[in-house]
Amino acid sequence: MTPKVYINGKLYDKPDAKISVYDHGLLYGDGVFEGIRVYEGKVFRLKEHIDRLYDSARSIYLEIPVGREQMTEAVLDTVRANDKRNGYIRLVVTRGAGYLGLDPRKTTDPQVIIIVDDISMYPPEMYDAGMEIVTAATIRNHPNAVNPRVKSLNYLNNIMAKVEGVRAGAMEALMLNHKGEVAECTGDNIFIVRQGRVLTPPIDAGILEGVTRDSVIGLARAIHQGGHEGMLVPLRPTKQRVSVAPIEDASLMSRWRGFQPRSCTFRMACAANFGVAAVKRVSAPIPEVR
Repeated sequence: MTPKVYINGKLYDKPDAKISVYDHGLLYGDGVFEGIRVYEGKVFRLKEHIDRLYDSARSIYLEIPVGREQMTEAVLDTVRANDKRNGYIRLVVTRGAGYLGLDPRKTTDPQVIIIVDDISMYPPEMYDAGMEIVTAATIRNHPNAVNPRVKSLNYLNNIMAKVEGVRAGAMEALMLNHKGEVAECTGDNIFIVRQGRVLTPPIDAGILEGVTRDSVIGLARAIHQGGHEGMLVPLRPTKQRVSVAPIEDASLMSRWRGFQPRSCTFRMACAANFGVAAVKRVSAPIPEVR
């Protein structure tokens, strides 16, 4: 079945889905997007994703031409049109077509695009056996340059860190912030388990406020309230190298593989809209969390 792509209220076959080459989303990465999952015909936390989309748009002074309820219905209609019970939704809003030059006032007709298709981030076996990741030299964007809470179409910061990981033979890369603290992976938020606690960097570490991250936090807190240790605490502040220290067993992650100098084998997860993937080793250098 050829995927149906939604563009501004109409559905097009994938080969016929087109926008202007003068769109500033293409020319400058000027726009916002959301990545959303469909599980058994249900769109996962759609309201939260829609809210974040509009928050991102407001942050870059981009007026989305449809309201939230209409956008929600458009997403659901596109999922139904593609008869997709399990898959991935890419919801995009561009600045619109304009002239060559940065001035957003010279653009018109923001484009609302909804793609429903399959996506594969990692091989299936890595969700059970774990993966090796590297610490990238490319740091997360400084929050005073581009707000990391804005999910913009310009993903070059993450892509360059991803390239580092691929060139090092790893499927994923860990990014630090401008202070040298653990931030997130190139396409995922990061969690570790240590001494019976689930840890993740706080929002003020300069990370995307992930919807799936919020779900994992809620599960961790629910487990804690049920009598099991699992309260989420920040990765900071401590002088210990806790971000890649020996990690204890936890049911959400895959097997713990031990500890090695200058790299670390431990139980950690990267959470994104592609599921929760276990990580079994982070290559040197081991980041120090202050």
